[in-house]
Amino acid sequence: MMAQPQLLERVERHLAVIYGEEGDHSELAQELLALMRLAPDIAPVPQQINHWSQHDALVITYGDSLLCDGEKPLRTLKAFLDEHTEGLLTGVHILPFYPWSSDDGFAVLDYSSVNEALGDWQDIRAIAADYHLMADLVINHCSSRSLWFENFLRDEAPGRDYFFTASPDADLSEVVRPRTSPLLRAVDTVRGERHVWCTFSHDQVDLDFRNPEVLCQFVTIIRHYLDNGVRIFRLDAIAFLWKVVGTNCLNLPETHEVVRLLRTLVEHARHDALLITETNIPNRENLSYFGNANEAHCVYNFSLPPLLVNTLVTGDCSHLKSWLMSMPPAQDGTCYFNFIASHDGIGLRPAEGLLSDDELQSLIDTMERFGGHVSYRALEDGRGKPYEINIALYDALQGTVAGPDGHGMARFLCAHAIMLGLEGIPSIYLHSLLGTRNDYERLEHAGHYRAINRHQWNWQALQAELEDEVSEHARTFAELKALLRVRGAQQAFHPNATQFTLHLGSELFGFWRQSADRRQSIFCISNISVQPQSLDLADINLIDAADWVDLLSGSPIEDTGGRLELAPYQTVWISNVAPWAPVSAATPSGAQ
Repeated sequence: MMAQPQLLERVERHLAVIYGEEGDHSELAQELLALMRLAPDIAPVPQQINHWSQHDALVITYGDSLLCDGEKPLRTLKAFLDEHTEGLLTGVHILPFYPWSSDDGFAVLDYSSVNEALGDWQDIRAIAADYHLMADLVINHCSSRSLWFENFLRDEAPGRDYFFTASPDADLSEVVRPRTSPLLRAVDTVRGERHVWCTFSHDQVDLDFRNPEVLCQFVTIIRHYLDNGVRIFRLDAIAFLWKVVGTNCLNLPETHEVVRLLRTLVEHARHDALLITETNIPNRENLSYFGNANEAHCVYNFSLPPLLVNTLVTGDCSHLKSWLMSMPPAQDGTCYFNFIASHDGIGLRPAEGLLSDDELQSLIDTMERFGGHVSYRALEDGRGKPYEINIALYDALQGTVAGPDGHGMARFLCAHAIMLGLEGIPSIYLHSLLGTRNDYERLEHAGHYRAINRHQWNWQALQAELEDEVSEHARTFAELKALLRVRGAQQAFHPNATQFTLHLGSELFGFWRQSADRRQSIFCISNISVQPQSLDLADINLIDAADWVDLLSGSPIEDTGGRLELAPYQTVWISNVAPWAPVSAATPSGAQ
């Protein structure tokens, strides 16, 4: 068996792919290892290790989504997690908690600091002590008001050559972007007028990783975050990282190699640290960030939100089922990261090739009818194309294409029951967890569509809602916690457990999960329509010798040759009873 190369040699190989085979990369490799405090001859990290289980579930939140008078928001967040989530959430993704100038945190002023309005590093470490902490590595760009960019304008270090520039006369027609603003921004510098590259906004200037100093800066930042308890790194907008004029500047080979390099460094620094790539792009391109199980540990399942919402508002799971059948099982050492709502909108690029233009337009029309808005991106010819739908998930599922109805909560819970059962690690947006609705006041105040789903709760008001058992927010929160509680007890819901898609028609969406030791099977079946549906139990081939139960209702499934009636948007998790599978007293998912 061929010996594993020493760490120094591995890093040199990554650098040769990124910066070219010619030249000696040993000095840069040694600098990177020194920045990460790694010995050049450190033992190789065991490959294909899964650092997760069925117990894992994360919540996504801004650091200031919960506000309490006289208290720093990060402390309020910690109090909420400790007091209300009952150990059902093992991790928390705190969206950018650094000083920023725009885009609600994603135009970073200083990567080394915590925004004073939120708290400090002690508050971050306190959360990290009890929860797996996921933080954003905003690696593609930083604020135009940052020290780095101010130094770029003055031709001083650090920052002198940190930003990507291009000529306005260059052919940039193939560049793929998620925005409609001009790509280049003219700025006056001591070296004359220059045109900096702005993939997202003119306040978010793209960094130039052709300069190894930029890479060294981010390795320093990663080490700093590790030292302060971060264990999961979300590589924000990573697909746009490397630019070559004349190409689409998306998913370039150098970008993939940077991810491989960061994985090598991170997993040698902390064996349990993870990289997650945030790539809001078509499904096949998104999957490429697994590499050969040597790039991202996890990739966001970006196609799931638009397909699942479309399924539930049309009452037809055909597209969702076709997509699920096409998804390869994640290799050991890798995992899908499932979500159906986040601080951003419902991405439409990941639905390209999965939904037709007419179907996408119907989905957009429905979401606009429910109070949502649409953000656009620029095409090569300058036309705008819908990029994402901005809407709170609770409102997105208040009805069907025919209009609002009385099944909103049932539909919403059905969506989460499906997501929680799928292969992968689940994450739930805080505002989904609480059943938060569209925030039109914040939308008007902020002046950008994404604000509609970025509500800030007053802590006392939220406490009152959660203490009122009949409130919509308390009921939603209780139902989602019940789902999490049942899910976490099932070995068949391990993120890498076997999964097969079931064929039950267009109104019943189902898949089968089986634990690694094959002792537990779970048939996850949801009625995704507004009408009651009848499930022929013969279609799922329950073994007569086993005792079967719906884990969500506690009801035994006695007659394996009979039929099971499912109410609109009801989900069942039919499992062979086992010692590790306690039956929940929760109401059936989808119950009103």
